[in-house]
Amino acid sequence: MNKVTDCKGEPLPVFGKGVVTYCDVEQGAAPFGSVWNLKLLMLVDLSTGSTDVPVPAAGQFYLLRSAKSGVLLGRPISIYMARKAGEAAYLEFLILKKGKGTEELCFLEKNDEVELIGPLGNTFLQPKTDDKICIVGGGIGVAPVAGFASGLPAKSYDFFACFKSGSYGLDYVAANELTITTDDGSAGIKGMLPTALTAETLKKKGYTVVYACGPTPMLAYLQKICAEAGVQAYLSMENRMACGVGACLGCTITTSEGNKRCCKDGPVFRGEILQFEKPKFKPIFGTEKPDSDFDPDLSVEVAGVKFENPVIAASGTFGYGSEYSSIFDVNKLGGICSKGLTLQARPGNTGTRLVETPSGLINSIGLENPGIEHFIKHELPGMLALKPVTIANLSGSSLETYVEGAKLLDQTDVPMIELNISCPNVKAGGMGFGMAPETAASVTKAVREATKKPLMVKLTPNAPDLIGIAMAVREAGADALSLVNTFQAMSIDLNTGRPVFDNIRAGFSGPAVKPIALRMVYDVVQAMNKLPESERIPVVGLGGISTWQDAVEFLMAGAAAIQVGTATFSNPNAMIQIVEGLKLYMKSKGFKSIAEFRGIAQ
Repeated sequence: MNKVTDCKGEPLPVFGKGVVTYCDVEQGAAPFGSVWNLKLLMLVDLSTGSTDVPVPAAGQFYLLRSAKSGVLLGRPISIYMARKAGEAAYLEFLILKKGKGTEELCFLEKNDEVELIGPLGNTFLQPKTDDKICIVGGGIGVAPVAGFASGLPAKSYDFFACFKSGSYGLDYVAANELTITTDDGSAGIKGMLPTALTAETLKKKGYTVVYACGPTPMLAYLQKICAEAGVQAYLSMENRMACGVGACLGCTITTSEGNKRCCKDGPVFRGEILQFEKPKFKPIFGTEKPDSDFDPDLSVEVAGVKFENPVIAASGTFGYGSEYSSIFDVNKLGGICSKGLTLQARPGNTGTRLVETPSGLINSIGLENPGIEHFIKHELPGMLALKPVTIANLSGSSLETYVEGAKLLDQTDVPMIELNISCPNVKAGGMGFGMAPETAASVTKAVREATKKPLMVKLTPNAPDLIGIAMAVREAGADALSLVNTFQAMSIDLNTGRPVFDNIRAGFSGPAVKPIALRMVYDVVQAMNKLPESERIPVVGLGGISTWQDAVEFLMAGAAAIQVGTATFSNPNAMIQIVEGLKLYMKSKGFKSIAEFRGIAQ
């Protein structure tokens, strides 16, 4: 089949498949393992079936995604080196290991398959024969400009390479003068780009054109000194993107000529049209010296109850604690919520109970439990013997059963009760009480009168007035809130055409709900902060939390602590990793306590 080209005969981007020929750590990058070298053989155009794939030009990029990836979007990675290999294309990339998507790409093995969209974007404009060329690369931005340099005659340009530490990506550079700068002085000149290149240097060297790629502050600096020296600059920009082909408009940047798409109109732009915005916020740091030798205090207090750390196993996902004790050390958790408890034993729902979805789980368990009396006699002693704070999750089918259950729990040593008025998997009670401020307040008030235990009320995300309900239960006597419970969802059997669950609707949880749950926690905390401090109650956040980064976001949104549920099913060590990740994050930022960054997003 013929290659697809534009009106100028340039190859248009294709959706292709590549095979890994090499993937290993890029030597010289610091810290070791932060940058990887990935080599692919792009074999076929999946969109047309053509085996004659296009070869990119310097400055272009691809969206790369492992064929066995767990991420939604491909990651935009600039070409480091490319050449034709028969009908296939040999592609080489340098990848900065930064997040989940790039980490997947860094740990590919030989013969693994990669999905590619590209080549994307424009290219560096070829210099004139009489141009005096200056090329600048910063960090991982060295890759595209080094690829560009490899296509120029040797010794026809000067090259400035700037790094925080170490140096890499210079294998294909044959510069007349190669200048390396490092922030820590580990290679070349100690300092950032201004120590080696200024407007005065541009004039003195007689440069007529500058090509650059690197961090935004570096590009903004180059724009400034090039303007002062009267030198033409071509700067390669980056931005978050989804489609890569100019359709979604997610990667636009502001220029003097209006909005420009980084993926389609760029990534290479004339320096003079770019409009660099100053950062709105500065990075945050705590009272301790970052990465110094101190032990962060992860303890938190919720409604007068102290937790050694803010990570609590969510109700319904962790049994009574002992179930996971052979899998990992459950004593490292801050707290454990029991399964949902009702006055009388419940058999739970009939039919299918679980359906897996992309990034989530739909469940219709139906509060199966042995009843509160059985719990008090058999399960509670084992929970209390563990180090984490025990929280009894109380549910009911009527106001009376809630009250009687609370009276029984009040006579025990359980430190806290979580009042569940948000379960979507039962026909009577459960979420029905939590859908309106009046009913939520009535059950909270009744239970408050039946127990002196600290009372945390668990709210549903399905209510039309979440803040109204939060305020209503606060006024009715709640000592804390936990939110959110699962979202109502359903699934349909493709063979029968009927709903999968006997109750039709069920509860959806997992990573997919996290951004929505985070917003709801943020909204409730914001509303709570408008009250006098003495009238506020703490909010425990949950919903899709899978990593320490998720946990930090909820804490920054104002959560007093967090609960983890579905993540434990896919990764039993998730909560332990969250505790350890929190500690490392706090050390890296100098946060002595969680209070130093809790609620800073307000």
